[in-house]
Amino acid sequence: MSDPNKASIEAEKEALNLKLPPIVHPPEDIGVDTPQQSKLLNYRRSKEQQKTINQLVIDEAKKNLDRTLDKRVPPLPEPDYPPTMTSETKRKGFNYIYMKQCVKSSPIVPIQQEWLNNMLMLIPESLKEGKKREKLLESLINEVSSDFEKSMKRYMVQSVLVKPPVTWLEDEGGPLPESPVGLDYSNPWHCNYVQARNQIASNLHIIHPTMKILLDLGYTTFANTVLLDVTGIRAKGPIDCESLKTDLSIQAKKAEEKIMNTWYPQVISLFTKKESLEGIKSDKLDAFYSCVSTLMSNQLKDLLIRTVEAFVKLFDSEDQQRLPIFKMELTFDDDKMEFYPTFQDLQDVVLSVVERIAETLQNIQTVPSWLSGTSTPVNLDTELPEHVLQWALNTLKVAIHQNLQGARKHYETYVEKYNWLLDGTAVKMIQNFQAEDHTFDEYTEELDCWVVWVVYL
Repeated sequence: MSDPNKASIEAEKEALNLKLPPIVHPPEDIGVDTPQQSKLLNYRRSKEQQKTINQLVIDEAKKNLDRTLDKRVPPLPEPDYPPTMTSETKRKGFNYIYMKQCVKSSPIVPIQQEWLNNMLMLIPESLKEGKKREKLLESLINEVSSDFEKSMKRYMVQSVLVKPPVTWLEDEGGPLPESPVGLDYSNPWHCNYVQARNQIASNLHIIHPTMKILLDLGYTTFANTVLLDVTGIRAKGPIDCESLKTDLSIQAKKAEEKIMNTWYPQVISLFTKKESLEGIKSDKLDAFYSCVSTLMSNQLKDLLIRTVEAFVKLFDSEDQQRLPIFKMELTFDDDKMEFYPTFQDLQDVVLSVVERIAETLQNIQTVPSWLSGTSTPVNLDTELPEHVLQWALNTLKVAIHQNLQGARKHYETYVEKYNWLLDGTAVKMIQNFQAEDHTFDEYTEELDCWVVWVVYL
């Protein structure tokens, strides 16, 4: 049996469905931007008018250009030159010259300042001092920069252009250098390389680690020092030449003692360690110690040379702020007027200082001689090179002669003016005057003349 309530509910639902309208779904393409809609949305009346105006301007400009071109005079035809003037060779030459000028006018990267600085570092500092030398360095830099620019332009011309076979064209300085040929690795070089490396390691003792330590030790000790301190001699004022010699000799002796008490013990201590001979075979021991002695000798010789150069530079007439001031007296003894000390004595004292420097550090034993403790020690070769010694002596002689020119002129002035008072000429004049007959006024006048000379002296 069916439930009467359910039947009534179903009847009511059907009645409601008959009263409501059907549901209408929207179309699927609603909201989509179609081409027709895009064209309509993007349309602007102002843009269309601007296009029309631009087209009118262009059309009018074309008409004006056509009218202007119609009024122009046609160009003259190219003159008919004779074949001798318009040869193919000449055209090629002129064309090459024109293209060459165009290539040369292109910008060139200037020489780097770092390169110029590296070049200037190779010049000794002594050659850079003075205003004239500064101008010379400036002209040198300009010349190098100009040569660099010219060579770069020449390279560009030869790299870009091909020079035609025309005899009257300028020579460009020869062809460009050929590219380096690649290394030939076809030969079995590795065995030779290993053999050479082993031979170098066994014979070139300077690359041994101990040598590097010895080199660093010498550089630390001697790099910024000399045996004599000559910087304060000028500040002492007038000094005796013998006092200068004594002071500098004492300085040299103290400097030598300091080196023997500091640097030399460190060297000996270095070679008393077992690690110092590591890798050295017994048959190579003598060669190794010979290398040690050579290195030590070179370091000490360099110290002596720099000391001599510093002392010689002290008498440089161009730098008078460092010149020493010597005491010299103009004396009269045994009817003779002269300076004390004499010019020759002063020169001998100055030159003896150089010889004293050369005598320093001449009794330093070699390392194997000290380690073996032999009764006859073997010393290092620390003798000052002969050419350095001769250069120093000759330079000092010239400098002393130049610096004593003023004293010589002063001496010659005294001799010229007053030598007649000392060589007996004045006595003869007085005796001759007394032998003659004169009046009282003449005696008075003559006496006044001699009084003036006495007062002047």
